[in-house]
Amino acid sequence: YLLVAHECYRQQDWMYRHHEDRIDDRIVSLSQPHVRPIVRGKARARVEFGAKVAISLVNGDALIEELSWDNFNEGTTLQTSVETYRRHYGFYPEAVLADTLYRNRKNLNYCKLHHIRLSGPRLGRKPKDKQVQKTERQTDRRDFKGRIPIEGKFGEGKRRFGLNRIRTMLRESSETAIALKFLVMNLERRLRASLRFFCFFRNIRSLFFVHSMT
Repeated sequence: YLLVAHECYRQQDWMYRHHEDRIDDRIVSLSQPHVRPIVRGKARARVEFGAKVAISLVNGDALIEELSWDNFNEGTTLQTSVETYRRHYGFYPEAVLADTLYRNRKNLNYCKLHHIRLSGPRLGRKPKDKQVQKTERQTDRRDFKGRIPIEGKFGEGKRRFGLNRIRTMLRESSETAIALKFLVMNLERRLRASLRFFCFFRNIRSLFFVHSMT
């Protein structure tokens, strides 16, 4: 606590002497010096405190791609996520359904190089062919619907799994708790899928039994 308080005093003194309102790695909590203020600009809270997590959704499973206590640009994680996918499955994905924040020049060129379709409208002028325009609109609409599950993953984690109620103090403990939340979410999803298959199989056997009896 003494070391943290000394660093906190140094930061406050520097901002006072230089007439600044911000400083890198600013400490806002003596008990959790790793927590950083992240400006989000939301209506309820302009600044949020906690870890920032970027995830991907592969076959229904939520995978943590980046976890940091400092603010970062999500668009920089796309290429790393795609390369991780290739290492796991042995090939590149056919398409990446991502937010418009990921559609920068580097990511577009990267996806074009590896023949990956990055969701969203193409850059430049629209094609003159009406049929091509219709096909692209249908693809964009299908991609938008495909992104709905990942948009609700964080809401599901906060409402049902307490992702916004982590009370651990240490940095390592908090990161472990966050990873366990997503692990439990994935396990429950697979359990629901197994139960649906079991119920479907049981109904088929029941119908077969009734048909045999009649």
